[in-house]
Amino acid sequence: MKLILLGAPGSGKGTMAQKLTAALDIPQISTGDIFRKNLKEETPLGLQVKSIMASGALVPDEITIEIVKNRLAEDDCQKGYILDGFPRSIAQAKALDGFQQVDYAVNLDVDKEVVVKRLSGRRFCPDCSGTYHVSALSDETVCPHCGGKLIIRADDAEETVRERQRVYESTTLPLLEYYDKQGKLLTVDGNGTVEEVYDRILAALK
Repeated sequence: MKLILLGAPGSGKGTMAQKLTAALDIPQISTGDIFRKNLKEETPLGLQVKSIMASGALVPDEITIEIVKNRLAEDDCQKGYILDGFPRSIAQAKALDGFQQVDYAVNLDVDKEVVVKRLSGRRFCPDCSGTYHVSALSDETVCPHCGGKLIIRADDAEETVRERQRVYESTTLPLLEYYDKQGKLLTVDGNGTVEEVYDRILAALK
């Protein structure tokens, strides 16, 4: 099965991708992971990406598309895969259609305020690298593991979370319409426990 997983930051997309990867025995293809692998192995594409990133520019579509195309041509992707973080635009979606036909685009629909609460409630310990949620802490300033001082990462600040949501919505809404027109869009209620959401995805895929 060839899937695209769509969901706003904090929607639980990464967790669902991991569970589906194990259940369906297909790889999770994350553009971020592919970039890191190419950079680490210093492939020609990796070196190209490195120089672009060093200049502070965004990686152009054609390079991202080429990297994804090469990864999907590998043996472990022949019976299926889960795309996470690609496509991010109509241009990328059309390019993907040119060399792969996905079965479904699964959209995790999570209540906006639930996501804000989930992400802005995260606390990080710089001393032991632990991540915690305020709902599970008796003191949201002290690390329960090492006693270090917990901080709010810039990415988890409420105003940052809301801005990321706005950016996501403006870029992803056209993608949802694109796959809906193809009859490939499956929108799943992403609210609830991990198991509840996972069961809904499996039911939608049947």
